[in-house]
Amino acid sequence: MTLPRAMHGVQLTGHGGPEKLIWNEEIPVPVPATGEVLVRVLAAGVNNTDINTRVGWYAKTVSGATHDVGDADVESGGWGGALRFPRIQGGDLCGEVVSVGEGASAINTGMRVTCAINQPMPTADNPLYFEALGSERDGAFAEFCCVPAAQLYDVSDSPLSDVEIGAMPCAFGTALNLLVRAGVQGNDHVLITGASGGVGLAAVQLARQRGADVTAVSSEAKADAVREAGAGHVISREEVPPEERFSVVVDVVGGSAFGALFDALRPGGRLATSGAIAGPVVKADLRTVYLKDLTVFGCTYQPPEVFARLVALIRKGAVRPLVSRTYPLREIAKAQSDFTSKRYPGKLVLLP
Repeated sequence: MTLPRAMHGVQLTGHGGPEKLIWNEEIPVPVPATGEVLVRVLAAGVNNTDINTRVGWYAKTVSGATHDVGDADVESGGWGGALRFPRIQGGDLCGEVVSVGEGASAINTGMRVTCAINQPMPTADNPLYFEALGSERDGAFAEFCCVPAAQLYDVSDSPLSDVEIGAMPCAFGTALNLLVRAGVQGNDHVLITGASGGVGLAAVQLARQRGADVTAVSSEAKADAVREAGAGHVISREEVPPEERFSVVVDVVGGSAFGALFDALRPGGRLATSGAIAGPVVKADLRTVYLKDLTVFGCTYQPPEVFARLVALIRKGAVRPLVSRTYPLREIAKAQSDFTSKRYPGKLVLLP
Protein backbone atom coordinates (compact mmCIF):
# COMPACT_ATOMS: atom_id res chain seq x y z
CA MET A 1 0.00 0.00 0.00
CA THR A 2 1.42 3.38 -1.01
CA LEU A 3 0.80 5.71 1.88
CA PRO A 4 -0.25 9.33 1.38
CA ARG A 5 1.67 12.13 3.05
CA ALA A 6 -1.45 13.68 4.54
CA MET A 7 -4.64 12.28 6.03
CA HIS A 8 -7.97 13.62 7.18
CA GLY A 9 -9.06 13.52 10.78
CA VAL A 10 -10.51 15.45 13.69
CA GLN A 11 -8.19 17.41 15.96
CA LEU A 12 -9.10 18.58 19.45
CA THR A 13 -7.61 22.08 19.74
CA GLY A 14 -8.39 22.71 23.42
CA HIS A 15 -10.91 22.00 26.17
CA GLY A 16 -14.43 23.19 25.47
CA GLY A 17 -17.47 22.56 23.32
CA PRO A 18 -17.83 20.84 19.93
CA GLU A 19 -16.25 23.90 18.27
CA LYS A 20 -12.91 22.64 19.62
CA LEU A 21 -13.16 19.64 17.25
CA ILE A 22 -11.59 20.74 13.96
CA TRP A 23 -11.80 18.74 10.72
CA ASN A 24 -8.39 18.78 9.02
CA GLU A 25 -7.49 17.17 5.67
CA GLU A 26 -3.80 18.04 5.89
CA ILE A 27 -2.68 16.12 8.97
CA PRO A 28 0.70 14.47 8.33
CA VAL A 29 0.40 10.67 8.25
CA PRO A 30 2.31 9.47 11.34
CA VAL A 31 5.47 7.43 10.81
CA PRO A 32 5.80 4.42 13.13
CA ALA A 33 8.75 4.68 15.50
CA THR A 34 10.75 1.70 16.70
CA GLY A 35 8.34 -0.87 18.07
CA GLU A 36 5.30 0.86 16.60
CA VAL A 37 2.79 -0.04 13.90
CA LEU A 38 0.80 2.20 11.56
CA VAL A 39 -2.86 1.22 11.42
CA ARG A 40 -5.49 2.32 8.92
CA VAL A 41 -8.60 3.01 11.00
CA LEU A 42 -11.67 1.04 9.92
CA ALA A 43 -14.04 2.00 12.75
CA ALA A 44 -13.86 3.92 16.02
CA GLY A 45 -16.53 4.01 18.73
CA VAL A 46 -17.77 7.07 20.59
CA ASN A 47 -17.27 6.99 24.36
CA ASN A 48 -17.95 9.08 27.45
CA THR A 49 -14.23 9.56 27.91
CA ASP A 50 -13.97 11.37 24.54
CA ILE A 51 -16.46 13.97 25.73
CA ASN A 52 -15.05 14.08 29.27
CA THR A 53 -11.62 14.81 27.84
CA ARG A 54 -12.92 17.42 25.39
CA VAL A 55 -14.70 19.42 28.09
CA GLY A 56 -11.86 18.92 30.62
CA TRP A 57 -14.00 16.95 33.08
CA TYR A 58 -11.03 15.03 34.52
CA ALA A 59 -9.64 18.21 36.09
CA LYS A 60 -9.85 18.28 39.90
CA THR A 61 -11.39 21.74 39.65
CA VAL A 62 -14.49 20.23 37.99
CA SER A 63 -16.97 18.69 40.43
CA GLY A 64 -20.20 18.42 38.43
CA ALA A 65 -21.62 16.05 35.85
CA THR A 66 -20.15 15.98 32.35
CA HIS A 67 -22.96 18.12 30.91
CA ASP A 68 -22.51 20.74 33.67
CA VAL A 69 -18.87 21.64 32.99
CA GLY A 70 -19.91 24.61 30.86
CA ASP A 71 -17.23 27.21 30.20
CA ALA A 72 -14.97 26.29 33.11
CA ASP A 73 -11.36 27.34 32.57
CA VAL A 74 -9.58 23.99 32.55
CA GLU A 75 -5.85 23.41 32.10
CA SER A 76 -5.22 19.80 33.16
CA GLY A 77 -8.34 18.05 31.90
CA GLY A 78 -6.96 14.80 30.49
CA TRP A 79 -6.70 11.37 32.10
CA GLY A 80 -3.08 11.99 33.00
CA GLY A 81 -3.26 15.76 33.51
CA ALA A 82 -2.50 18.42 30.90
CA LEU A 83 -2.88 17.41 27.25
CA ARG A 84 -0.76 18.48 24.30
CA PHE A 85 -2.92 20.14 21.65
CA PRO A 86 -3.87 19.54 18.96
CA ARG A 87 -4.75 15.99 19.96
CA ILE A 88 -6.49 13.34 17.88
CA GLN A 89 -8.97 11.61 20.16
CA GLY A 90 -10.54 8.18 19.77
CA GLY A 91 -9.82 5.33 22.18
CA ASP A 92 -11.75 2.62 20.31
CA LEU A 93 -9.94 1.08 17.37
CA CYS A 94 -10.55 -1.53 14.73
CA GLY A 95 -7.99 -1.18 11.98
CA GLU A 96 -5.74 -2.76 9.39
CA VAL A 97 -1.97 -2.82 9.74
CA VAL A 98 -0.39 -0.95 6.82
CA SER A 99 3.18 -0.34 7.99
CA VAL A 100 5.40 -1.95 10.62
CA GLY A 101 8.21 -0.07 12.35
CA GLU A 102 11.62 -1.46 13.27
CA GLY A 103 11.54 -3.99 16.07
CA ALA A 104 7.77 -4.53 15.89
CA SER A 105 7.48 -8.31 15.98
CA ALA A 106 4.53 -10.68 15.58
CA ILE A 107 2.54 -8.06 13.62
CA ASN A 108 2.17 -8.24 9.85
CA THR A 109 0.70 -5.91 7.27
CA GLY A 110 -2.87 -6.77 6.38
CA MET A 111 -3.78 -7.94 9.88
CA ARG A 112 -7.05 -6.67 11.31
CA VAL A 113 -6.22 -5.46 14.81
CA THR A 114 -7.59 -3.84 17.93
CA CYS A 115 -6.14 -2.64 21.23
CA ALA A 116 -7.10 -1.48 24.70
CA ILE A 117 -7.83 2.20 25.19
CA ASN A 118 -5.59 2.38 28.28
CA GLN A 119 -2.34 0.77 27.28
CA PRO A 120 -0.23 -0.65 30.14
CA MET A 121 3.32 0.70 30.25
CA PRO A 122 4.47 -0.12 33.80
CA THR A 123 7.43 1.71 35.33
CA ALA A 124 9.52 0.97 38.41
CA ASP A 125 7.73 3.75 40.29
CA ASN A 126 4.23 2.97 38.99
CA PRO A 127 3.38 -0.60 37.98
CA LEU A 128 -0.13 0.60 37.03
CA TYR A 129 1.07 3.33 34.64
CA PHE A 130 -0.65 3.43 31.27
CA GLU A 131 -1.11 5.80 28.34
CA ALA A 132 -4.63 6.30 27.01
CA LEU A 133 -5.19 6.14 23.27
CA GLY A 134 -6.80 9.43 22.28
CA SER A 135 -5.55 11.19 25.40
CA GLU A 136 -1.83 10.80 26.11
CA ARG A 137 -1.25 9.67 22.52
CA ASP A 138 -3.11 10.34 19.26
CA GLY A 139 -6.02 7.99 18.68
CA ALA A 140 -8.44 6.67 16.10
CA PHE A 141 -10.43 9.74 14.98
CA ALA A 142 -8.37 9.95 11.78
CA GLU A 143 -7.53 7.81 8.75
CA PHE A 144 -4.39 6.39 10.39
CA CYS A 145 -2.88 6.09 13.85
CA CYS A 146 0.31 4.67 15.34
CA VAL A 147 0.11 2.08 18.11
CA PRO A 148 2.89 0.19 19.95
CA ALA A 149 3.03 -3.30 18.48
CA ALA A 150 3.03 -4.78 21.98
CA GLN A 151 -0.45 -3.31 22.56
CA LEU A 152 -2.07 -4.74 19.42
CA TYR A 153 -4.16 -7.91 19.12
CA ASP A 154 -4.92 -9.80 15.91
CA VAL A 155 -8.68 -10.17 15.35
CA SER A 156 -8.50 -11.08 11.66
CA ASP A 157 -10.39 -14.32 12.21
CA SER A 158 -13.26 -12.87 14.24
CA PRO A 159 -16.75 -13.26 12.75
CA LEU A 160 -17.59 -9.78 14.07
CA SER A 161 -17.66 -6.84 11.66
CA ASP A 162 -15.21 -3.94 11.69
CA VAL A 163 -17.94 -1.73 13.15
CA GLU A 164 -18.70 -4.20 15.94
CA ILE A 165 -15.05 -4.59 16.90
CA GLY A 166 -14.57 -0.83 16.71
CA ALA A 167 -17.34 -0.46 19.30
CA MET A 168 -15.81 -2.81 21.87
CA PRO A 169 -12.38 -1.92 23.34
CA CYS A 170 -13.45 0.81 25.76
CA ALA A 171 -16.93 -0.44 26.68
CA PHE A 172 -16.24 -4.17 26.86
CA GLY A 173 -12.70 -3.74 28.20
CA THR A 174 -13.98 -1.53 31.01
CA ALA A 175 -16.92 -3.84 31.74
CA LEU A 176 -14.81 -6.99 31.85
CA ASN A 177 -12.27 -5.29 34.10
CA LEU A 178 -15.04 -4.26 36.51
CA LEU A 179 -16.31 -7.83 36.69
CA VAL A 180 -12.85 -9.34 37.09
CA ARG A 181 -11.87 -6.90 39.84
CA ALA A 182 -15.13 -7.59 41.70
CA GLY A 183 -14.70 -11.34 41.23
CA VAL A 184 -18.15 -11.86 39.69
CA GLN A 185 -19.13 -15.53 39.51
CA GLY A 186 -22.20 -17.62 38.86
CA ASN A 187 -23.49 -17.37 42.44
CA ASP A 188 -23.54 -13.56 42.44
CA HIS A 189 -26.52 -11.26 42.16
CA VAL A 190 -25.16 -8.16 40.41
CA LEU A 191 -26.69 -4.68 40.22
CA ILE A 192 -25.48 -2.71 37.17
CA THR A 193 -26.14 1.02 36.86
CA GLY A 194 -26.18 2.89 33.55
CA ALA A 195 -27.08 -0.43 31.98
CA SER A 196 -28.32 0.87 28.62
CA GLY A 197 -25.01 2.57 27.75
CA GLY A 198 -22.01 0.97 26.09
CA VAL A 199 -20.22 -0.12 29.29
CA GLY A 200 -23.45 -1.02 31.06
CA LEU A 201 -24.78 -3.23 28.28
CA ALA A 202 -21.40 -4.91 27.99
CA ALA A 203 -21.36 -5.54 31.75
CA VAL A 204 -24.86 -7.04 31.61
CA GLN A 205 -23.86 -9.37 28.76
CA LEU A 206 -20.55 -10.42 30.34
CA ALA A 207 -22.00 -10.90 33.85
CA ARG A 208 -24.80 -13.07 32.50
CA GLN A 209 -22.23 -15.04 30.52
CA ARG A 210 -20.51 -15.77 33.84
CA GLY A 211 -23.78 -17.15 35.17
CA ALA A 212 -24.60 -14.23 37.48
CA ASP A 213 -28.15 -13.05 38.18
CA VAL A 214 -28.30 -9.49 36.81
CA THR A 215 -30.49 -6.56 37.86
CA ALA A 216 -30.03 -3.52 35.65
CA VAL A 217 -30.82 0.16 36.17
CA SER A 218 -32.23 1.67 32.97
CA SER A 219 -34.87 3.97 31.56
CA GLU A 220 -38.06 2.20 30.51
CA ALA A 221 -37.48 3.25 26.89
CA LYS A 222 -34.31 1.14 26.75
CA ALA A 223 -35.35 -1.67 29.06
CA ASP A 224 -35.96 -4.15 26.24
CA ALA A 225 -32.38 -3.75 24.97
CA VAL A 226 -31.09 -4.33 28.50
CA ARG A 227 -33.19 -7.46 28.90
CA GLU A 228 -32.00 -8.77 25.54
CA ALA A 229 -28.41 -8.34 26.77
CA GLY A 230 -29.18 -10.69 29.65
CA ALA A 231 -30.70 -8.72 32.54
CA GLY A 232 -33.21 -10.77 34.49
CA HIS A 233 -34.62 -7.71 36.25
CA VAL A 234 -34.77 -4.01 35.31
CA ILE A 235 -35.43 -1.12 37.69
CA SER A 236 -35.85 2.53 36.74
CA ARG A 237 -33.31 5.26 37.42
CA GLU A 238 -35.73 6.93 39.83
CA GLU A 239 -36.21 3.75 41.88
CA VAL A 240 -34.10 3.22 45.00
CA PRO A 241 -32.47 -0.23 44.79
CA PRO A 242 -33.70 -2.70 47.41
CA GLU A 243 -31.49 -2.91 50.49
CA GLU A 244 -29.08 -5.80 51.05
CA ARG A 245 -30.17 -7.60 47.89
CA PHE A 246 -26.91 -7.75 45.90
CA SER A 247 -23.51 -9.32 46.37
CA VAL A 248 -21.92 -7.02 43.73
CA VAL A 249 -22.66 -3.54 42.39
CA VAL A 250 -21.10 -2.33 39.14
CA ASP A 251 -21.42 1.46 38.90
CA VAL A 252 -20.52 3.74 35.99
CA VAL A 253 -22.81 6.64 36.93
CA GLY A 254 -21.87 8.12 40.33
CA GLY A 255 -23.82 11.24 41.29
CA SER A 256 -26.46 11.66 43.99
CA ALA A 257 -27.63 8.03 43.89
CA PHE A 258 -24.19 6.60 44.73
CA GLY A 259 -24.67 6.34 48.51
CA ALA A 260 -27.72 4.10 48.11
CA LEU A 261 -25.58 1.54 46.30
CA PHE A 262 -23.83 0.69 49.57
CA ASP A 263 -27.22 0.10 51.18
CA ALA A 264 -28.11 -2.23 48.31
CA LEU A 265 -25.15 -4.51 49.05
CA ARG A 266 -25.31 -7.50 51.33
CA PRO A 267 -22.74 -7.74 54.16
CA GLY A 268 -19.38 -8.58 52.61
CA GLY A 269 -20.47 -7.21 49.25
CA ARG A 270 -18.26 -5.64 46.58
CA LEU A 271 -18.69 -2.43 44.59
CA ALA A 272 -16.67 -1.76 41.44
CA THR A 273 -16.72 1.74 39.95
CA SER A 274 -15.38 3.15 36.71
CA GLY A 275 -17.23 6.28 35.77
CA ALA A 276 -19.19 9.17 37.24
CA ILE A 277 -21.09 10.82 34.41
CA ALA A 278 -23.75 12.02 36.87
CA GLY A 279 -21.10 13.63 39.06
CA PRO A 280 -17.74 12.66 40.59
CA VAL A 281 -18.28 14.11 44.07
CA VAL A 282 -20.66 11.85 45.97
CA LYS A 283 -22.20 11.55 49.44
CA ALA A 284 -22.05 8.23 51.25
CA ASP A 285 -22.18 6.91 54.81
CA LEU A 286 -18.81 5.37 55.65
CA ARG A 287 -20.38 3.51 58.55
CA THR A 288 -22.28 1.44 56.00
CA VAL A 289 -18.99 0.58 54.30
CA TYR A 290 -17.15 -0.62 57.38
CA LEU A 291 -20.01 -2.02 59.45
CA LYS A 292 -21.06 -4.22 56.50
CA ASP A 293 -17.45 -5.09 55.62
CA LEU A 294 -17.84 -3.86 52.05
CA THR A 295 -15.04 -3.71 49.49
CA VAL A 296 -14.78 -0.91 46.93
CA PHE A 297 -12.75 -1.30 43.73
CA GLY A 298 -11.72 1.70 41.64
CA CYS A 299 -11.17 0.36 38.13
CA THR A 300 -9.21 2.14 35.42
CA TYR A 301 -5.95 0.25 34.86
CA GLN A 302 -6.63 -2.89 32.81
CA PRO A 303 -4.05 -5.66 33.13
CA PRO A 304 -3.05 -7.08 29.73
CA GLU A 305 -4.52 -10.45 30.66
CA VAL A 306 -7.98 -8.90 31.08
CA PHE A 307 -7.99 -7.38 27.59
CA ALA A 308 -6.54 -10.63 26.24
CA ARG A 309 -9.60 -12.43 27.67
CA LEU A 310 -11.84 -9.98 25.81
CA VAL A 311 -9.93 -10.55 22.57
CA ALA A 312 -10.44 -14.31 22.96
CA LEU A 313 -14.20 -13.69 23.19
CA ILE A 314 -14.08 -11.35 20.17
CA ARG A 315 -12.22 -13.92 18.08
CA LYS A 316 -14.84 -16.56 18.90
CA GLY A 317 -17.74 -14.16 18.34
CA ALA A 318 -18.88 -15.04 21.87
CA VAL A 319 -19.87 -11.42 22.64
CA ARG A 320 -21.46 -8.84 20.37
CA PRO A 321 -22.12 -5.15 21.01
CA LEU A 322 -25.35 -3.34 20.25
CA VAL A 323 -24.44 -0.67 17.67
CA SER A 324 -27.37 1.69 17.27
CA ARG A 325 -25.90 3.99 14.62
CA THR A 326 -22.81 4.80 12.55
CA TYR A 327 -21.62 8.21 11.31
CA PRO A 328 -18.97 9.49 8.91
CA LEU A 329 -16.05 10.80 11.01
CA ARG A 330 -16.73 14.31 9.74
CA GLU A 331 -20.08 14.20 11.63
CA ILE A 332 -18.39 13.72 15.00
CA ALA A 333 -20.23 16.68 16.56
CA LYS A 334 -23.58 15.12 15.62
CA ALA A 335 -22.46 11.73 16.93
CA GLN A 336 -21.37 13.20 20.27
CA SER A 337 -24.60 15.20 20.53
CA ASP A 338 -26.64 12.04 19.98
CA PHE A 339 -24.44 10.23 22.49
CA THR A 340 -24.91 12.80 25.26
CA SER A 341 -28.67 12.95 24.61
CA LYS A 342 -28.83 9.23 25.51
CA ARG A 343 -31.41 8.70 22.79
CA TYR A 344 -29.82 5.45 21.61
CA PRO A 345 -28.91 2.34 23.63
CA GLY A 346 -25.48 0.75 23.26
CA LYS A 347 -22.82 2.19 21.00
CA LEU A 348 -22.38 4.81 18.28
CA VAL A 349 -19.48 4.34 15.85
CA LEU A 350 -17.52 6.71 13.61
CA LEU A 351 -16.23 5.64 10.18
CA PRO A 352 -13.13 7.46 8.85
